[in-house]
Amino acid sequence: MATNHLLEINQYGQSIWLDNLTRDIIQSGELKELVENQGISGITSNPAIFEKAIAGNVIYDADIEAGIRSGLPTSKIYESLVFADIRNACDILRPLYQASNRLDGYVSIEVPPTIAHDTEATIAEARRYFQEINRENLMIKIPGTEPGLPAVEQVIADGINVNITLLFSVESYVNTAWAYIQGLEKRLAEGKDISRIASVASFFLSRIDSNIDAKIDAKLKKGVDDIAVEAKLKAVKGKVAIANAKIAYQEYKKIIRSERWQALAAKGAKVQRLLWASTSTKDPNYRDVMYIEELIGRDTVNTVPPATIKACADHCNVSESLETDVDKAYTLIENLKDPDINIDIDNVMDELLVEGIDKFIQPFQSLMNSLEEKIKVLSPV
Repeated sequence: MATNHLLEINQYGQSIWLDNLTRDIIQSGELKELVENQGISGITSNPAIFEKAIAGNVIYDADIEAGIRSGLPTSKIYESLVFADIRNACDILRPLYQASNRLDGYVSIEVPPTIAHDTEATIAEARRYFQEINRENLMIKIPGTEPGLPAVEQVIADGINVNITLLFSVESYVNTAWAYIQGLEKRLAEGKDISRIASVASFFLSRIDSNIDAKIDAKLKKGVDDIAVEAKLKAVKGKVAIANAKIAYQEYKKIIRSERWQALAAKGAKVQRLLWASTSTKDPNYRDVMYIEELIGRDTVNTVPPATIKACADHCNVSESLETDVDKAYTLIENLKDPDINIDIDNVMDELLVEGIDKFIQPFQSLMNSLEEKIKVLSPV
């Protein structure tokens, strides 16, 4: 029998989560199989995934019709469909959640992306989702925007598991880590248990390389007279996201050595793990599993779409790679300032965050539109 390399990755202290959730994989037993035998130990979802799952699939029609008969508005029908899938996925993962002492076995759901810039609305929706879905292995996804971080702090203080998403810069990751710590400190000060709360910080990868590679390609297309300059530009392509992630992990190690973190750990707090997201390779010239192979390390998670999971199970080269070539990672990021390369990484990260929120809002609105169309078709005349 062929080796499943996903199971090897688990031995290095990294969890592999599935970046996909549909009713099909729940009802067919595929999800149970992935969890019990294929090394998958969590699930992330987002509006784009649900749009694909619900829009063209008759599997949801009976529930949509039930919502119509109950006179529910479109938004509530949407929630009834998605919350049911999330609950069922949580139930499948619950044994693993218990066996791992609440380290893994989580299912993530996003608060509506349309409220990404509204702190109070984010807090209110996170509380409502957690209460209505009513599963302790649920994680609420909150974007790591400026208004998102105070929401993260409060929701953690409330005792709700949080997946902070859309992190691109190392600075935004560090701010997220401290928001988690402040939330735990607040909860502890209220005399409440902090040992049952989990959090991940979702650090995005392929979108960074896609953005920077496009900038480099534009420079190369204009024409570069100097061979040395051309070589410098080409040396950066496809390398920035992994270098950036390696630096973020070094910051994680500093944070967990801090006195503030150590005081919380002594009270049973769980580390907030870095989660590598956006891990399918967009450029066909790159190795299809590079965002997995090059970032394997302790206390991390990689959330992976189905095609990349199959590819990795088949041909990932597995080693503890996250802390190799760290000096080169710092040098590479520093070299972006070189006048010959001249890429402002802070601007890139800002661009990506704005784009990232749009990429969640668009499918969310598209899903609502296609659901409305379906409701019209399925409504009795």
